[in-house]
Amino acid sequence: MKDEIILTPEGYLELETELNELKTVVRPRVIKDLKDARAQGDLSENADYDSARDEQAQVEARIKELEFKLEHSKIAESKGKGVASIGSTVVVLYDDDDEEEYKIVGSMEADPLENKISNESPIGKAVLGHKKGEVLEVESPNGSYKITLVDVK
Repeated sequence: MKDEIILTPEGYLELETELNELKTVVRPRVIKDLKDARAQGDLSENADYDSARDEQAQVEARIKELEFKLEHSKIAESKGKGVASIGSTVVVLYDDDDEEEYKIVGSMEADPLENKISNESPIGKAVLGHKKGEVLEVESPNGSYKITLVDVK
């Protein structure tokens, strides 16, 4: 099923937390803002009312999006100690002796600025299922290259 979203346990918890915050804190505040703006009278020229309606639409859309993602997500299971899987932190050594640490996550959680790479990325695909010490071939759009899997946490 292509609609399935793979998440780490941390990623799932982040989405649940955001959804809970939107439903219990943000949505009630927006509804109050909307009532306050409506009480000001003429709605045709009421910027506060328009702003509150826009915010309400954004909040409701985000709630729907989060509910869909949580409903269609699968929490990644670790393959066990020492084997790279979604949720693992890996250290790779490139040919130029540059060493990088990455956390392997589902594509929705990927954030290169935080060194979170997708299981669908070239390096993510290359390391999945492999163990510390293995030399791996990475197939990338710019050609293939080798990396060494220095550590799997």
